[in-house]
Amino acid sequence: MGPRTAPLLPLLLALLGRPDPGRAEGCDLQPVTGEPPITLSYATSTVPRGCISNSSVGTGHEVHVLSVEWSKASAFPLKVSVVPQAGGCTRPAVLVLLCARCSAIVTSPCPDLLVRTDARLSLGTTVTPGPELPAATGEGQLLAWAQGAYGGVTSYSELRDPRWVQVRLGEDTGSPPKCVPQERFNAMPHLETEVFFHGVKGCSRGDAQSTRAAHIVRLQPEHSFPIAEVNLSLSCPERTVSDQILILQSRANLTWSLSVNNCHIQFLVSGNYKIVHISSPLIPGKHLPDTEQGLIAKAFEKNYSVIASYSTIPASARVSLEIQEHEAVRRVPTTTNPPPPPPNMLPHMLLLTLQPWKCTDETMEIVIARSHLEPIKDVVNITLRDISCQAEKNATHFMLKTPLSHCGTSLEGRGHANNELILSLAKGAVLRSVRVAFECNIPRELFLRLFPTAAFEAPQTELEVNKEAFVQASMRWEDHPADLQLKECWLVAPGREPELLVEAGEARGAGVVVMEGPPSSHGRKVWRFRFIYAVPEGRRVPFSATLKCKAGLQNNTIFEKVLEVTVKDSWRLPNNRGLGLAAVLGITFGAFLIGALLTAGLWYIYSHTRPISKLQPVSSTAPASESSSTNHSIGSTQSTPCSTSSMA
Repeated sequence: MGPRTAPLLPLLLALLGRPDPGRAEGCDLQPVTGEPPITLSYATSTVPRGCISNSSVGTGHEVHVLSVEWSKASAFPLKVSVVPQAGGCTRPAVLVLLCARCSAIVTSPCPDLLVRTDARLSLGTTVTPGPELPAATGEGQLLAWAQGAYGGVTSYSELRDPRWVQVRLGEDTGSPPKCVPQERFNAMPHLETEVFFHGVKGCSRGDAQSTRAAHIVRLQPEHSFPIAEVNLSLSCPERTVSDQILILQSRANLTWSLSVNNCHIQFLVSGNYKIVHISSPLIPGKHLPDTEQGLIAKAFEKNYSVIASYSTIPASARVSLEIQEHEAVRRVPTTTNPPPPPPNMLPHMLLLTLQPWKCTDETMEIVIARSHLEPIKDVVNITLRDISCQAEKNATHFMLKTPLSHCGTSLEGRGHANNELILSLAKGAVLRSVRVAFECNIPRELFLRLFPTAAFEAPQTELEVNKEAFVQASMRWEDHPADLQLKECWLVAPGREPELLVEAGEARGAGVVVMEGPPSSHGRKVWRFRFIYAVPEGRRVPFSATLKCKAGLQNNTIFEKVLEVTVKDSWRLPNNRGLGLAAVLGITFGAFLIGALLTAGLWYIYSHTRPISKLQPVSSTAPASESSSTNHSIGSTQSTPCSTSSMA
């Protein structure tokens, strides 16, 4: 039950003197900007970017490259373990660890492991470090150096905020011949890691009188490799905590195995669960809502008026949760009375947590809800580095959209667009500005757009029959943009064979013309062509169609994009589901012809069935002496068969 419940139910509950248990009003989740009340991490093999290859097979070493980034400085050294296959350490291996300004502990049972790193190796490291890494400014340079130094790269993984990493040695001859990093890469054959979660949110109900607090962890539905059991390790501070609850939401058929250390806490679990070290059968869980507001309302229903932490993480087989001192709960920002922010740090922390920017290969879009800016207060205007680029604002949001080539945006970083958000804050008559620098990730994917004119402005998703349409495919590939090629483009419509428009950069379909695109800039490559979508006479015009394009590298790495479009026929009447112009004209002509023939037939029948008396009017008062002359007169003037027979 949510805030839009039918108005009768709250009225009945009020009359009965009971609060509505399904409402979560007065608690708007906000990012926790201070010291978080929990430390949450989860195990995964999916990395932000990564790849594998067989290029190291046949060389002197297998080579595994790790590039580590941190949202904030880690207080503990990174633990990296390198483990061999079941057959043992059968082949020399190299670990390349890029982890600037961090300390690490690297362990391995393999004596021939060579470690190349720029990290500070801490006490406990069991391997001998090799020469320091050369200065590498990005992913491409790092992989190129490893390829040149050792002849191949077995695996590459980019990690963010890892707690520990386990690298599994081994090569696969069935891997691609070249290591080309991909987004959201599943590195399961070679790597497993546990990463920190930094997106904790919290709130408290405005009328809250107690400090009973709830911690909510929600698992996102998994789309591949479904898991059956989650092992959650829970630890609490030395001081006894008894007025908190842990709500664990997942799909109902999941089992939670809880390892509890020094915690006196209540549990509310959506799947079955068990407490490790306590010999007890599975405890049946409860049906929990799968929405943010529903889970908050459930906590309120249980009389926990403070949401100390709310976290949504990917499905994982191992989760670690550490609850900090209970005083941290009291510092959770509330909707009505947020704590006084530090003068300059809060805008930086809040915006870097929200990350309200989103980039494509040619545009940057920023959307910030006013409710998220409540802790800052008094935000009257938002601009980019070029102050002429001002955000539009309404009652609920600040919004700004600009090309990457405008507003002072820098594209010097590999795969990033750099700019600044400038917040104008008004306090009384005093106006001050806060500048927050940020990086916007540019996704490495193929973009497909449809335009109505050759100006290639204002993309649309409407394809008009018998009229030129202009298509643009584009992608950023900083490493080797010249190797990127447009492989093929198809138009697929229901009831028709797929139509090949472009292949290997050349026109293939009738009426298709390949156009010259703008010159490449900052690794961005653009392909353009135009075509006319013609529907044969008498064929039904579909209501939708699909544009499919593929771009790729010489090593057969393929990027595919699909654009769904609606088909517009200017001759088709509104709400007409099956009649085209030809059918309408045919029906009209047929109706006219039938009407004309019917009219002619009726006239023919009428003219041949008229009574004779109406053709020969005879006066009953005529004298007998005039009858012969009258008959002669009639006979001389009538030419019908009836007149002739009457004279005889």
